[in-house]
Amino acid sequence: MNKDWWKKSVVYQVYPQSFKDSNGDGIGDINGIISKLPYLADLGIDVIWLNPIYSSPLVDNGYDISDYYQINPIYGTLDEFKELLEKAHALGIKIIMDLVVNHTSDQHSWFQDSKKSRSGKYADFYIWKDPKPNGDPPNNWGSTFGGSAWEYVPRRKQYYLHLFAKQQPDLNWEKPEVRAAIYKMMRYWFELGIDGFRMDVISLISKDQYFSDAPANLPYTKNYYAGASNGPRVHEFLHEMNQQVLSQYPSLTVGETANTNSDQAILYTDPQRHELNMVFHFDHMHLDYGRFGKFSDVRFKMSDLRSVLSEWQFKLEKGWNSLYWSNHDQPRAVTRFGDDQTYRVESAKMLGTLLHMMKGTPYIFQGEELGMRNVPFKSLAEYQDIETLNMIKTLRAAGMKEDYIKRVVFLKSRDNARTPMPWDGTDTADFTTGKPWLPFSPDNPKINVVQALADKHSVYYHYQKLIAIRKKYPVVIDGSYALFNSDDSAVYSYTRTNKSEKIIVICSFSESNVNFKVPDTLLEKNSQLLLTNYPGAVKKLTSKMILRPYEALIYHQNL
Repeated sequence: MNKDWWKKSVVYQVYPQSFKDSNGDGIGDINGIISKLPYLADLGIDVIWLNPIYSSPLVDNGYDISDYYQINPIYGTLDEFKELLEKAHALGIKIIMDLVVNHTSDQHSWFQDSKKSRSGKYADFYIWKDPKPNGDPPNNWGSTFGGSAWEYVPRRKQYYLHLFAKQQPDLNWEKPEVRAAIYKMMRYWFELGIDGFRMDVISLISKDQYFSDAPANLPYTKNYYAGASNGPRVHEFLHEMNQQVLSQYPSLTVGETANTNSDQAILYTDPQRHELNMVFHFDHMHLDYGRFGKFSDVRFKMSDLRSVLSEWQFKLEKGWNSLYWSNHDQPRAVTRFGDDQTYRVESAKMLGTLLHMMKGTPYIFQGEELGMRNVPFKSLAEYQDIETLNMIKTLRAAGMKEDYIKRVVFLKSRDNARTPMPWDGTDTADFTTGKPWLPFSPDNPKINVVQALADKHSVYYHYQKLIAIRKKYPVVIDGSYALFNSDDSAVYSYTRTNKSEKIIVICSFSESNVNFKVPDTLLEKNSQLLLTNYPGAVKKLTSKMILRPYEALIYHQNL
């Protein structure tokens, strides 16, 4: 197998709880995923990324793992997971799992032992610190989900660190025995047959051992970044992981690296450094942040989006990019970056076009290929996500009006991505025969798989064509990236070029017609239209073009 196979791959993210339920309990499961493998194979994807399916109390939907070696019974059994691997591999689809090793669940046996005393085998597997003389926490760090990042345990007379929920204590990566236990676990899953890992908040595993207070001007819920993100030993730890585990398998590795800029990302992804294949960055996800971070009604500016995405295309020439609009932690892309009302289909196709023609590995989040939009829940009581519920409390405590709270929760809640997959337009969406764990989207009758497969102009078939173009034209994988008309306020346009071919990508972000002038240098060679999101598009590039709302065009030239 080509060790760089992931460069030519398209990854489809499956959120197991919400993908397909096979036994009527309202929760998606492994057998449900198996039943839909032909659907994914027809789409053309190469890899499935599974969100955590390990044993967990599900305080944070599986990102609080109580046993790394066990499958959560709500999803199925280990034998069923082995069947998923076998059947996916038979269809040419690889499987990567979520690796959550910054923290565990507080129900993990390591932590249960660690909290008992300061001298046991697992006493130092987590980060414990004495209180300040007045009994306060060791420093002023706030957790992602609100409140202090420290929780006091009377039995040890110490605080433990949790950058996320208090039920998610942070592991102590400084201790070699912790790292050895993690590497052993990773080898277990590789030997079982998986093809790689998506590594949750991996940029946080190395903490500055001084544990100093964070500067007062940082947002409380993320002020721990000052002492925990891209820490002093993070690259040492990942290089060690690579040497001891990752280098032994032809694997795909992608790190979730919050608070990491493009220069820092090179350190993670430069192949000469032997760490990770690629990382998920957040720069484009922060363009619409406001006073309360992501829970904002600020609208992004296209010029900022172009600047950020281009910076990562240019900077990571030496490394490799992951390309994504959506995931289980983000709202739906067509609502956030497109027009989910009048031009839902057109703008969903345009966003797919813009991203999939860039250099890097594209990630599709389940339902993105249908053009799913944010969920119009009727009331705040319907939301279940821990981050959303904590933010509702925060916003109310800050005196924000209820209409504003509803608006920003609708725009940014993680539950937007987590509603059950709509396989058809019936009341149960062919997701379950029982009551779904999270309410269905009211959009299901008109946005669903059956509808998409019956409409030859659907978003689904556009994504299928985008994937086919990536596989047919090497320039999409190895071509250099360059902007043209980079000062246009409505159109994002770029080229990808190698020694023998060029593709030209033109994407309008306007809800109105736009006059667009093509540089003469791009008209010197004959061009062929590869894909568009409108009927009747111009077959060849011309100097002056009128782009329709959210129009997307891909042209190809032989050099």
